[in-house]
Amino acid sequence: MAAISWEIPYPSCLVFHNGCRGRFTGVFASAAAMRRHLYKTSVLVIGGGVTGTGLARDLALRGIPSVLVEKRDINAGASGGNHGLLHSGARYIFSDPAAASECRRESLLLKKLAPHCIEDTGGLFIAVAGDDENYIAAFPDLCSRSGVPVEELSVEEARCREPALSSRVIAAFAVDDATIDPFKISLENIAHAQRLGCRLLRFHQVTGFQTRGRRIIAVHLLNKATRQEAVVEAEVVVNAAGSWAGSVAAMAGAEIPIVFSKGTLLVSQDRYAQRVINRLRRPTDGDIVVPGGTVSILGTTSERVTSPDVIYPEVHEVDLIINESAEMIPSLANARYIRAYCGVRPLIGRQDTGDDRNVSRGYELFDHNEGADPIENFVSITGGKLTTYRLMAEKAADVVCRRLGSCRPCRTDVDPLPDTVNARWTEPGLAPSNWFHRNDPDDTLLCECEMVPRSVVDSIVKSLRRRAGAPSMKSIGLRSRIGKGPCQGTFCSQRVTAYLYDRKVLKGSQGLDELRAFLRERWRGQHPLLWDVSLAQGEMLEAMHCGLHGLELTDESPSEASPPSSDKHPDPVDVKGQQDGSH
Repeated sequence: MAAISWEIPYPSCLVFHNGCRGRFTGVFASAAAMRRHLYKTSVLVIGGGVTGTGLARDLALRGIPSVLVEKRDINAGASGGNHGLLHSGARYIFSDPAAASECRRESLLLKKLAPHCIEDTGGLFIAVAGDDENYIAAFPDLCSRSGVPVEELSVEEARCREPALSSRVIAAFAVDDATIDPFKISLENIAHAQRLGCRLLRFHQVTGFQTRGRRIIAVHLLNKATRQEAVVEAEVVVNAAGSWAGSVAAMAGAEIPIVFSKGTLLVSQDRYAQRVINRLRRPTDGDIVVPGGTVSILGTTSERVTSPDVIYPEVHEVDLIINESAEMIPSLANARYIRAYCGVRPLIGRQDTGDDRNVSRGYELFDHNEGADPIENFVSITGGKLTTYRLMAEKAADVVCRRLGSCRPCRTDVDPLPDTVNARWTEPGLAPSNWFHRNDPDDTLLCECEMVPRSVVDSIVKSLRRRAGAPSMKSIGLRSRIGKGPCQGTFCSQRVTAYLYDRKVLKGSQGLDELRAFLRERWRGQHPLLWDVSLAQGEMLEAMHCGLHGLELTDESPSEASPPSSDKHPDPVDVKGQQDGSH
């Protein structure tokens, strides 16, 4: 049955349309009785990261209707706050051999089925003088045990392939690492799912569950843009909320033990290597440099945090990453960095676990139809890696099918992921190439750093309106390269805002609100890097957007959640504590 929606009067006493009362767990967004949207579907997927969007597509290919709800936008959590590494598996051969083998198998599948989302760069593991020689000697055998191909190289051959490598390199091995565009892969998945009948509800937050007996009969949502409430009635509910999976499960009366591990990464202005460069040692901080289009992404750290909601890149993490990365590529010590960002890994484990890097990177599927207080139509899937998202979605969909009595097989392991227009503009270099070939003098460039013309903005606005609701500056930035170049939105943000006014997309004071929200996300990745050229860039941003537009003048109260005072810099646009992994 296809997902359908209509509006019905919905009294605050929680009497459903069939007259049945049930137990409600959660918090009401408002007390007044009002008209609420009601959606009926076979499956509700909670979470718009790569696993949730992959699951929506998997279900759609099996002919099973679904609604996907996301409290912010696509990839707002860890799926957007990573380094975009498509693992060969070599990184986990010591700490998690099972995850290494899974990564190897899934990497091969994705390279075959979604090549337009992947740059098959290859990778190097290199050791420098002083690294553990016992681990270096054991590396090839450990790879072999996990089925991970590896080729030993001479130091001369390694430096011939990557001239920027340190002269202190003492050992090198080639592996099959690659890079993947995490935004493109998620946007492609949800675009295909929508084409097959899935419904996407962005900016809809789960506020509670209505249960009767051992079943969830309705899920309550709050539209964060309109403040309207909505209700979804689904036969099966799947919790794919990543780092928020524990809090979503708790609203349904279930428990998921999750460790929150924050990882910070840096984006350089230039690309310093053609391949993924890994430090040949057990995984630790600052041991990987990943090429990302025209830039390099350096990472990462692993710091325990108590919540995934308020996280910041911090100065001590920035210093550590640069110092460690420069051991592999010395020129990174004096590189210009345009952004820092972070994400939270949802690791399955208890809070008393020791080093977070010893917690498994594998995924876990929770069937909540077990235990002392079972819920027979509730499933959770969390943990895992970007590389293994397809497998995670498949396993969750298998459980859903059993609940629905369907025997339709998975198709995502054989059907290529379509290359759609909706997701194309996240690819570095595509917008300028398209602009040059069109040679249209009227197609004005709105973002000069990444050469994004107004035709790209028009395309994204049209796509958002057709499939996912009202466009915004942040949603346009997520789906394009706008704001991701060296100026980090200093110039293009106001150009795009003005253009959206001209096109009647923005009205009234909405433009200033959109501009302020867009720059918050850009600024919070800049302030840990305020030195040298970046400091001058920050001063220019403040002069333009505060001196000219007065963006610091707002009725909003200061954020209660701010970074530690020792790492905090003056914030001209009132930075809020929300995670943003886009780079």
